[in-house]
Amino acid sequence: MIDLRSDTLTRPTEAMRRAMARAEVGDDVYGEDPTVLALEERVAELFGHEAALFMPTGSMANVLAVRALVQPGQEVICEASAHITRAELGAHAAYSGITMRTWFHPRGQVDLAMLRQMHAPDLGPFFVRTAAISVECTHNFAGGAVLPIEDLRDLRELATAAGSSVHMDGARIWNAHVATGTPLAEYGAVADVMAVCLSKGLGAPVGSLTLGSADVIAEARVWRKRMGGGMRQVGILAAAGLHALDHHLERLADDHAHARLLAEACGVDPEGVDTNIVVVPRTDAADFVARAAEAGVRVSMVGPTTVRLVTHLDVSREDAEKAAAALAAL
Repeated sequence: MIDLRSDTLTRPTEAMRRAMARAEVGDDVYGEDPTVLALEERVAELFGHEAALFMPTGSMANVLAVRALVQPGQEVICEASAHITRAELGAHAAYSGITMRTWFHPRGQVDLAMLRQMHAPDLGPFFVRTAAISVECTHNFAGGAVLPIEDLRDLRELATAAGSSVHMDGARIWNAHVATGTPLAEYGAVADVMAVCLSKGLGAPVGSLTLGSADVIAEARVWRKRMGGGMRQVGILAAAGLHALDHHLERLADDHAHARLLAEACGVDPEGVDTNIVVVPRTDAADFVARAAEAGVRVSMVGPTTVRLVTHLDVSREDAEKAAAALAAL
């Protein structure tokens, strides 16, 4: 069975398992796990941020990143299909007491004109204030779309002028970096806080990080423990992240090539596939998913008329070609 449901399905390679087994560890709640500290320092440096905090999940990384910018009763605005509003089970409202408003773009892009209309300044005790603008790069439900760095810089200027902050959900920012050649530090310069993931395209079994200033990360550490996310000898997992950064980053280009191959087989213009996610419109989405499974290919339905395919570390070129042939026949 060739599984294209998500890039979260990757399993640690043998080399990654060896790195995990050798990891030097300590108690991370005490801030004494040397492998975790090395990972946090390295990722913060890659993006040009002061500090980073290792998290068990991407959702927790986003929740703590956003709450650093937005107080209870304030709002964050984001694109309508953003992960923070669609796929985190209302955690931002449940834990942080914040509200959201959204703009819509079919490719998940920044709409500066709409943002200028939507942004709400502090008007006293009458209206909800926009404290932050959130963007997602790459954008999951827009088919792994990359947000151009020029648009992100324009957003940064708009937010600064309006007195708001910027959060970036960079779960798949590694894919954007490889697809465009944009340095990670340039993405980091756009955002006050970021969340980045190790367990998708990079192939680690667990882990994300929240990035920001030293003060933001110190506060996030408190909230991580408060929410039950304190971890002990977690260097075993951090070692997987370090191995992934060393060995799995540049190979994301293979995933992107495989995604374009699958797109063409499914009648989707490969020029519109920026990274490793292919969105296929199907009026018979549920039936298509079932028939694809019968043909040996697992894909997922992400809407009543939408099927999603995601390439990843565990999908070889041969796998991609076999899957393409099977899907084309359907």
